[in-house]
Amino acid sequence: MDNTFVKEKLTAKFGDALTNWEEPYGMLTFTALAELNLKVMQFLYDDEELRFQFLTDLQAVHYPLQKGEELAVVYHLHNLNANVRIRFKVFVPIEKPDVYSATALYQSANFMERETYDFFGVNFVGHPNLIRILNVDEMDYFPMRKEFPLEDQTRIDKDDEMFGR
Repeated sequence: MDNTFVKEKLTAKFGDALTNWEEPYGMLTFTALAELNLKVMQFLYDDEELRFQFLTDLQAVHYPLQKGEELAVVYHLHNLNANVRIRFKVFVPIEKPDVYSATALYQSANFMERETYDFFGVNFVGHPNLIRILNVDEMDYFPMRKEFPLEDQTRIDKDDEMFGR
């Protein structure tokens, strides 16, 4: 099984709903509509030839300049038998960051989705216990979003020349 085979199977099933096909460093990467994330994963899991039955990683990325698609949820799936890995992304607006939970399909998604919610604010619809996992419950913001300056511009206790600036 190679990337061309996987792409052909996915295109036959989902057509134009999957876009932005790439192969950075040899890993097949594509973008799916947010409302199809669970259907794509279910197909990749159930198909007798594909069998992507291991969720390696799930995380988010904040793109503040992409209006209407500020948050990307990135999935890494692995076919353990053929040793093939793929990556796919779904984009959601920051005002309504709803993505279907993958916990019914992959038990490993449980803590990964909680962490992604905790740091980026992605709402995984259908998650059995979507609460903060590392940060305090009282936090009313999501620290990994690029919404804050990197450092306090009013600091006077450091000299930028010491840092090569």
